[in-house]
Amino acid sequence: MSDSQVTIKLTSDEALVLSHWLEKLQMTDLSRVVDDPAVWAPIHRIAGTLDKSLPELFASDYDERLEAARQRLRPED
Repeated sequence: MSDSQVTIKLTSDEALVLSHWLEKLQMTDLSRVVDDPAVWAPIHRIAGTLDKSLPELFASDYDERLEAARQRLRPED
């Protein structure tokens, strides 16, 4: 087993949008989406790391911040 780690860098917008999506994913019937139980460990680790790193999750204007981040990340047509 390797002890090496991988570092992933995200912008604040990317982290916020990904955190929201992972939360929704974890609240669904994941067996339809994730067919390998080994995938759960990294999903939970990423979600937990994002939760600890994003004070925006607890902001009173969270919904507005999330939507603004989504708009900035969407490709322009």
